Amino acid sequence: MNRIDLDQTLSRPSTSLITAEVEEMQTRDQTRSVFAVNAKRRRFKEQLITKVIFAATLLALGILLYLLASVLHDGYPYLTTDFFTNFPSRFASKAGFKSAIYGSVWLGGLTLIFSVLLGVSSAVYLQEMAGKGRLQSWIELSIATLAGVPSIIYGMLGLGIFVRFLAMGRSVIAGALTLSLLVMPVIIIAAREALKSVPDSIRMGAFALGATRWQTVRDHVLPAATPGIATGVILAMARAMGEAAPLIMLGALTYVAFVPESLFDSFTAMPIQIYNWTSRPQQQFHDLAAAGIIVLLGFLVICNSAAIILRSKWGAKKS
Repeated sequence: MNRIDLDQTLSRPSTSLITAEVEEMQTRDQTRSVFAVNAKRRRFKEQLITKVIFAATLLALGILLYLLASVLHDGYPYLTTDFFTNFPSRFASKAGFKSAIYGSVWLGGLTLIFSVLLGVSSAVYLQEMAGKGRLQSWIELSIATLAGVPSIIYGMLGLGIFVRFLAMGRSVIAGALTLSLLVMPVIIIAAREALKSVPDSIRMGAFALGATRWQTVRDHVLPAATPGIATGVILAMARAMGEAAPLIMLGALTYVAFVPESLFDSFTAMPIQIYNWTSRPQQQFHDLAAAGIIVLLGFLVICNSAAIILRSKWGAKKS
């Protein structure tokens, strides 16, 4: 073999190299086809799940709108002046919602005082004062667990401690303390999250200027966390005002023809009165219950709207 033939042989690609390149190209094509098929499947599954979730949302909203329309249709004609100024009666034409509204106001005011004082104080201690350790971890776990306990359990607890052991009877103060126990874990968790959202630079700046830990918390951290704490408190109070199971366990009266005037008076509340009217066989009482539901829903909407407005205004100020 001369030099020219040798150079041509060396410059010519071998059969094995060509075969390897062809196999590599085929492998790439197969991989691309597999990826394309998988991408189509993923898009199909994603679109299917999106449509299912959208349909479930529409179904839930449709049921909710139907219930609201039914309540408004049945109860709106009974929203008269007499409905707000009359006491309950065994005659549907004379029955009113006055004692239930006043009882709910008493319960709400006392629950707000007890739950805010104890709940926010506990949150400040756990987040700003207490150190890290087993005891704090156990307390945090217990609070998170209590936030998910059914409300009927708090009713049984209130019946055993406040009504019987402390001999408070079926009074306003017993109901308010029971509802305070119900919402306190929620307020503690919300307040701690609000305190966590305060930047550490605020604390470090206060410490650098010689402030004590309590002065830092009182003058800097708490004012910055107030909107978040207030939002959690408002939402917790909205939950408390709509609870009926704990009050039923306490033995709240279903028929009260007077307004509470002291902490140890008997009481009723809006959920209890609604429950009483729905248990009657007459259709007129069912319509009165629908009117009571409208009043209670209005109160809850006001509370939730206040929380949203407070949060939005605070966000605008921070931005």
